[in-house]
Amino acid sequence: MVMVGTVWHAAAAGFEAARRLVNVPPAHRARNLHGHGFQVRVRGELPGDWAGFPGGEVQRLSDELRDVAAMLDFRLLNEVIDEPSDERLARWFSGQMGLPLEVGVQSMADRGVDLDGTGRAHAWRRYAFHAAHRLPNVPEGHKCGRMHGHGFEALIHAHGATHEQLDAAWAPVQLQLHMNCLNELDGLENPTSEMLSSWIWSRMAPVLPGLANVTVFETASCGACHDGRHWRTWKDFTLDSALQLKRAPEGSPLRRLHGHTYLLRLHLEAPLDEVMGWTLDFGDVKRLFDPVFRMLDHHPLHERADLADCDAATLSRWVLGQARERLPQVNRVDLHETAGCGATVYLGAEAPSLPI
Repeated sequence: MVMVGTVWHAAAAGFEAARRLVNVPPAHRARNLHGHGFQVRVRGELPGDWAGFPGGEVQRLSDELRDVAAMLDFRLLNEVIDEPSDERLARWFSGQMGLPLEVGVQSMADRGVDLDGTGRAHAWRRYAFHAAHRLPNVPEGHKCGRMHGHGFEALIHAHGATHEQLDAAWAPVQLQLHMNCLNELDGLENPTSEMLSSWIWSRMAPVLPGLANVTVFETASCGACHDGRHWRTWKDFTLDSALQLKRAPEGSPLRRLHGHTYLLRLHLEAPLDEVMGWTLDFGDVKRLFDPVFRMLDHHPLHERADLADCDAATLSRWVLGQARERLPQVNRVDLHETAGCGATVYLGAEAPSLPI
């Protein structure tokens, strides 16, 4: 088993609320009374005995976040928070939770604000574009060598920026990418996810000094993130597994036999192969991880003798160890039992980078 640097737990909750913003330009539509279905997410390292028993962290963090979100549900936010922007909402949640957590507030499906570990606010927007491409340097017979296409998405994080500034910086990029063949654009002759993320970075960074991350979703389950220096890729898997927590107290629902449809995300970091234009082939990641996937999917996890327990943190540690035996480039595992609720285990002392 590998040495694990840190374990973080995560939770998410929703609430419905109305608001009116004043500190926006006079013609801005947010000055009108309007409403959203908000989502709030938190993530961080919890005190060792905080949950009452090992494995109870996700449930308690989720319960406490839902209780705080309920304070705003079906409310006029201006009665609770002065100028209730996404950032001020995130800071309000940070204060109410009383824990050293990263907090993200999503007010619409394609936008929100995240507070990083230092409390610095990052506005983010998610953009969609549809394009064709092929990878010219892959081996003969590789499916990505054929001309094909994707409904791409790009997630842009920047600190010290407004959503309107993100939109303005993105607009010329959208014009170049949308409904085009990526191979025909200067600098994208080999349009892998990694090359595309750095291509977008090079065009947005000069006009958006606070640019923090460019994340490209090639499909819903894989993509690449670039921060101006490094590339990080990920691959998602869905697990349908049964479990019961061995350390949960008598009477706890977590002690009963139950199940989850887990979202498992492997994060990988490696030098860029300058010929292939990627750090790793997503197909290779799937193939090499498949033996681990088969150990977990459609199985009772608590019956594995090499699993001390089945809580999200313990299971994530196990997955990280198993994955690195086959893919040493894996340096982080996210495991969510339900949407946004679970654990992150990563190597080293550096905290996970945005987005949360």
